[in-house]
Amino acid sequence: MMTTEPQPKKDTPPAPELHAAAQDINWGDFRDHLATADKDGKRRWIYARQPQGRYYQARTYVSWLLLAIMFVGPFIRINGNPLLMINIVTRRFAILGKIFWPQDMVIFAVAALVFLTGIIIFTTAFGRLWCGWTCPQTLLMEMVFRKIEYAIEGDAQTQRALAAAPWSVDKVVRKAFKHAVFFGLSFLISNTLLSYIIGSDALIRIITESPLLHLQGLGFMLLFTLVFYAIFARFREQACTFICPYGRFQSAVLDENTLVVAYDRKRGEGRGPWRRDEPVAARRAAGKGDCVDCHQCVTVCPTGIDIRNGTQMECVNCTACIDACDTVMDKLNRPRGLVRFASQNSIERGGDFRITARMKGYGVVLAGLIALFLMLILSRTSIETIFLRAPGALFQPTGDGRIENIYTVKLINKTAQDLPVELKLENVAGELSVMGDPAILVPKEELAETSVLIKLAPSVLTGARTEVKVGVYANHKRLAVLNTTFIGPRTEPATPPAIEKTAPK
Repeated sequence: MMTTEPQPKKDTPPAPELHAAAQDINWGDFRDHLATADKDGKRRWIYARQPQGRYYQARTYVSWLLLAIMFVGPFIRINGNPLLMINIVTRRFAILGKIFWPQDMVIFAVAALVFLTGIIIFTTAFGRLWCGWTCPQTLLMEMVFRKIEYAIEGDAQTQRALAAAPWSVDKVVRKAFKHAVFFGLSFLISNTLLSYIIGSDALIRIITESPLLHLQGLGFMLLFTLVFYAIFARFREQACTFICPYGRFQSAVLDENTLVVAYDRKRGEGRGPWRRDEPVAARRAAGKGDCVDCHQCVTVCPTGIDIRNGTQMECVNCTACIDACDTVMDKLNRPRGLVRFASQNSIERGGDFRITARMKGYGVVLAGLIALFLMLILSRTSIETIFLRAPGALFQPTGDGRIENIYTVKLINKTAQDLPVELKLENVAGELSVMGDPAILVPKEELAETSVLIKLAPSVLTGARTEVKVGVYANHKRLAVLNTTFIGPRTEPATPPAIEKTAPK
């Protein structure tokens, strides 16, 4: 009978200790938690109070203008072309009435670089004003959907009470009506987005025709409607804090000289209530500042942050906190600007806004890109021509002793009107004839393809390969000069006569 000796037990590593210091969360520190999440990790709904003030009024006017451009833009025509269209399916783009094709991808790429560089420079100088004042997400959320919510459910306090109240007929009616309006607006936004992709004419045709003819398109339309409805009805400010990369990108371009929505700590700290009869000198002697810790700047913030904690990723520079703080300062007979547009340097050291070396460098890059973009636009022709020798075709001698080559021509009309095109030889005497219909008419925004014969006399050939220039004319105006090669017979050099050698006498 075999027996085994007991094996010594291996030392097992002790279980990792959970350090209390690493687990404790300071809920008073904004760095330890999200403004939109509670202690259990659940969504904390933001009920932002509607701001009132000069900046909010200015944002309202700006939003009216931009939203009007957004919804009317697809129907605006410049020279018969849409103001803006990004048709990925057919690879046709329109910017300010100019049609761009895949052959113009370099122009499109340079335009994208100009746009991105402009945003970098603007962010470096003025922070995230794009987010708070011109971003479509912010405009629609704050100036459309949230205002509808105020009109249907009341102000922030009433909305909070309605959400906490048990379900009743009034609550069901209000919620159902609000979400029905939200869904209808989302459907309108989806149609507007579609018109920027396929064009307003195609959208009107789809709307007026039977839905049974466009079931696939209708399915995508409903899908986009649900996406927009989810963003504006449920996701809301989290689209800015979780999805949009701009908040994280800004940390790479902001510096101490960037104008941002900032709290003046030197003037505001320490915080505390202000008695109505308390003189300013006594308050300063007690170490108190102008901030009365009323939290009005927090209640109006659409992302739920406290601007007094400094510049944060969630801040979209909507200026609602500035209006709220200015209202409180007016009531206390204190100067406005405790929360204002300012740079860190101006608050800490004083002084006005200045253009830094980095801004100048970005400006030089932007100026160069704009110059390149303008050069590409100005040198862009209305007709894009591709002129190539027919593959596999050899030169042929003609009955009158000339040499002929056959070419394939592709013409792309980038305008909104039909163009008659004429091809002419520019640098050699010869004959250029279009096979088939000699009159080339390129339909608007279409491609035309044909074949061309070029006949040259042997006397004008410079060897087996002769460089030929072909001019492209439309309405008697030369649009471009194309370079091609004419293939001819090889000419052997003349052999010098043999020298007869004689034997020496």
